[in-house]
Amino acid sequence: MATCSFICKVTIFIWICFMLNSLSCEVQPGQEAQKPKPARRYPTVLIPLLVRNKAHILPLFLTYFQNIGFPKKDIALWIRSDHNSDSSTEILENWLRDNADLYFSVDFEHDDSVQRYQNESTPNDWPLERFNHIIQLKEEALAYGREKHADYIFFLDIDVLITHSNTLLHLIRLNKDVVAPMLLSEGLYSNFWCAMTPDYYYQRTDEYKEIYNVNKEGVFRVPMVHSAVLIRWTYFTKYSLTFDRRTLIRLEEVNINGLKEYQRCRTYDGPVDDIIVFAVAANCTSVEMYVSNILPYGYIMQPLDVNDGLDVDKQQLINLRANIVNDLGGVIPLDEHFDKYIYPKKTNITLDHIYMINLIRRPHRRDKMFKLFEEIGLDVEHFPAVDGKRLTPELLEADGIKFMPGYEDPYNHRKMTMGEVGCFLSHYRIWEKIVAKQQKEVLILEDDVRFQPYFKENAERVLSQIRKIVKYDLVYFGRKRLKDEDEPKVEGTENLVHIGYSYWTLGYVISLEGARKLLAANPLKNLLPVDEFLPIMYDRHPNETWKSYFFQRDLWAFSAAPLLLYPTHYTGEKGYISDTEDSEVTLTAKTNNAHLKSDRELEFPIPAETETKQQETTKETQEKDDFLDLNSPEMEELLFLMKHRNEL
Repeated sequence: MATCSFICKVTIFIWICFMLNSLSCEVQPGQEAQKPKPARRYPTVLIPLLVRNKAHILPLFLTYFQNIGFPKKDIALWIRSDHNSDSSTEILENWLRDNADLYFSVDFEHDDSVQRYQNESTPNDWPLERFNHIIQLKEEALAYGREKHADYIFFLDIDVLITHSNTLLHLIRLNKDVVAPMLLSEGLYSNFWCAMTPDYYYQRTDEYKEIYNVNKEGVFRVPMVHSAVLIRWTYFTKYSLTFDRRTLIRLEEVNINGLKEYQRCRTYDGPVDDIIVFAVAANCTSVEMYVSNILPYGYIMQPLDVNDGLDVDKQQLINLRANIVNDLGGVIPLDEHFDKYIYPKKTNITLDHIYMINLIRRPHRRDKMFKLFEEIGLDVEHFPAVDGKRLTPELLEADGIKFMPGYEDPYNHRKMTMGEVGCFLSHYRIWEKIVAKQQKEVLILEDDVRFQPYFKENAERVLSQIRKIVKYDLVYFGRKRLKDEDEPKVEGTENLVHIGYSYWTLGYVISLEGARKLLAANPLKNLLPVDEFLPIMYDRHPNETWKSYFFQRDLWAFSAAPLLLYPTHYTGEKGYISDTEDSEVTLTAKTNNAHLKSDRELEFPIPAETETKQQETTKETQEKDDFLDLNSPEMEELLFLMKHRNEL
C-alpha cells in the first residue's frame, strides 16, 4: 500500500508539472520566456454623435467632450451630420482634422445637400420623416456597436455639455446596464423622467424635483432617460433595446431566445419617438434604467418650441454658460478659432453706461463677474469701491461725514460698520460721476449677482415699458422685499410694479435726475446704509424718525417684476462673504432713540412662513467687497474728491 501510494503521488506530481509547464520558471530549450499580457484597464466605448444646425453650441460641446477623462484610444466615434444650414459640418471637419488620430476610430459621414425635411415648417419642427431619419441613424449606431464589439455605447446629444471630466468613468463604475448622468438646465428640465403616463408621456412627480434639486443624492431607478445615456453592451441589451417602433412591436410579439418578459407589457401603441420607444423597450424587459446625481455632471439645453428661432437657442446657451460661471467659476477656454461661433456682441442694454462695484482686494469676484459679462454680452466698467477696511473715524470726521443720530441696525442691533460706510460711499461716488458726465440712464451692479435667464432681453423690455409710461428715477432689477404688502403693477406695463419697502442694492437702474435727487439730499450729513437710504428717498420706509432727516422724499422708484437679478449666495451658505457685515463697527456713541428689530416687526409684521427666509437673507448678503488699497491711485483720487467736494 505504501509503494502504491508513493507511485500515485509521483504520477500526480508529474501530471501537474506537465499541465503547468507554461508556469515553470525554467525556460525550455528553443523557447523564449513569454511575458504575461497586461490586463486591459479600460473598456471600449462607442459614442454616436448626431449633428444638425448646432454651430452655436458645437465648439463648446467639443471642447468639453475633448476634456472627458477617459482614454481616447478606447473611444470610437460614430458621427453623422446632415440637413445643416449653418457651419456645423465645417466645425466638425476642422475639429476632426486636429483630433481624429487621438481616438480608436472615427466613422464620419455628412450630407448637407438637403437642408429641410418634407413637411418641416421650421428647423424646430419634427415631422414624421425627421423622426424616422433619427431613429434610423440610432439603429445604425446600435448595429455598429454590435459589429465592433464595443463594451459600452454612450449616446450623447450635442445639446449636452459634460462639464465634469470624470463623468464617463464614474458612470461605468456604477455597473448598471443603462444609466444617465443627471443634467441641469436653465429651468427644471433634465434628461430623465420619474413617471410615465399610460399613453407614454411625461408625468410630473415630487420625486423628480427631489432628485433634480439633489434633496436626495444617489442612483435612482427611473422609467426614462435620454440625451446622455450609457448602455452596457451585453448580449441581452444588444438584442432587447431599440429606438424603432416597428422593431419594438416585433420583439413584443416574438419572444427573444425564450425571454418571457415582453409579455407583461401591452403591444406598443405609442408615438413614433426614439426616446419613448427606447424607454418602453427597457421597461418591458429586465433592463433597468437609472439616473445618477452623485456628481455635478453637466448641463442640457431645453427643447425649443416649433416656432422658436435659432436666436432663442443661442440665448438659452448664453444662460447656460452664465450658470456654468456661477456654479463652476468659469467656462472651459475654447480654441481661438471657435470664438467667432460663441461670444455675443457686447451691449449696454440701451443704457448710457453700466458700472460694477468691486473691491480691488476681491479679484476673484471681479474676474468671475467679467466672465459673466463676456458670456451674457454686457459692456461694463469696473468701479473700484471704497474699502471700509481703509476708513477710520478720523478720516470720516475730517471729511465732514456724520452718522444719522440714533441709527441702529434693526436686525443686528449695532451701529454702521465701516464696510457699510464704504458701500454707501461707493454708490455715492457713482451718483456723482453720473451727474458729472451727464449720463441719462445707468445700471449699477454689485459683484455678488446672479443673472436670471434672458437678462438682456428682459432688461431691455422693462426699460422700454417704463420709458413709455413714466419719467422714472430708479428701477430695481434685484431687491429683497421687507413688507408683505401688495405692490400694484404700473398701469400700461407688464413687468413693472410700484415698489414697497425693500433691501439690497445689488442691481438698479438710476436716471440722471434720480442721481441728482440723491445727491441733493446730502446723505453724508446723516449717514445710514444705502439700502435704508433709498427707501427713505422714495418715501416707503417705515421709520418716521429716520425719514424726518430728509425733507425732500420724491424719488420715483419702481421694480422689475419678476426680478432680473438675485444674490449669488445667501447668509450661511457655503461661499458667502460679507465685507459690510463682517467689518469693524463705527465708534459713534450709541443713542437712546434707536429703533430695534421688534419695532419694525410691529410696524410691518412678516408672515411666519417667510420670516425665517427673510432673516437668512437680510442685507448681510450685500457683499460690498469692492474696496481700494489706501495707497492706490484710485483711493488717492477718492480721498481728494472727498476732501474737496464743496470746492469742486
